[in-house]
Formats: sequence, C-alpha cells, structure tokens
Amino acid sequence: MRSDVLDTPAGPLAVLIADSGAVRGAGFTDDPAQLLPLLHPTLREPVTPGESSEVRAAVAAYLAGDLTALDAVPVEQHSDGAFLHHAWQVLREVRPGAPVTYTGFAALAGRPAAVRAAAAACARNSVALFVPCHRVLRTDGSLGGYRYGLPVKRWLLSHETRAHG
Repeated sequence: MRSDVLDTPAGPLAVLIADSGAVRGAGFTDDPAQLLPLLHPTLREPVTPGESSEVRAAVAAYLAGDLTALDAVPVEQHSDGAFLHHAWQVLREVRPGAPVTYTGFAALAGRPAAVRAAAAACARNSVALFVPCHRVLRTDGSLGGYRYGLPVKRWLLSHETRAHG
C-alpha cells in the first residue's frame, strides 16, 4: 500500500492507496501512519511512500470546485457488519452543498430508527473526504463532531456551499 500527503486549504490530507488504486484510508493529518489503526485489520498492509496521480488529480479538481471529482475515486473499507458497509455507500450519495442530519442519514440508509448506528458509521469511516461524513450534521443543524476537528469540517462544508452555489 502507498501513502501520500496532499496539501489542501483545510490542512494536510494523508491517503493510503491500495495497489488496485482504491483509497483505503484518508484523513486530515500529515502522518499517514495515524490512519492505519482506522483500517479494518484485513485491509492493513505495509506502507511505502508513493503518489497516486489519479487521487491527486481528483482532490485538486474537488478543491478547484468540481465537487463530484471524488465520486470516481474507488474506496475500500471493510466492516464486520452489513449496515456499516451499506451506510458508507449511502454517504457517498449525499450531495455536496446538501448536508443531512444523522436522523436523515439513518433514513437514507434504510433504518430510520438507527440514528446511533448512522453516527457510528460516520465515526468509523476511514476514508474521510472520499466518503463524506463531514456532510452529516446534528438534528439542530450544528456541526457535531469530526475526527479531524470542527475547523476542517466547517471549511469543507463552506467550500462545498460556495462551489455548489
């Protein structure tokens, strides 16, 4: 697996990329090793530094305003539960500029009463930005939590609102 760190206005974005080209880990840190514990044990491999021109191009396009550029980047996450895997797929369908609440996300995932499970899907997401858990808000519209800090979440949502509008 290769690791790369990209500069973004929200801070450094580390990515872990499988030999297949799928992103297995992504997060706003300058240390790709911090992402390894987030990966399911079956997806952990030795990591060597190396760029991915496809991932770099998609992130650059996203930052330039093409908010759908990340949709084409394959991701690879694994969970021991079927709901998490499904919920991560549903997150990729939440459109930029149109965040949803945790309750709304649970409903989109087909389990309207499973608000805590929906929140867990966000918390266990190892592919931040590519699986846009930052687009999920509290019921009252406040930001809630984000593994990489609320300033990063705020910047991402603001960027998407500006580019979408």
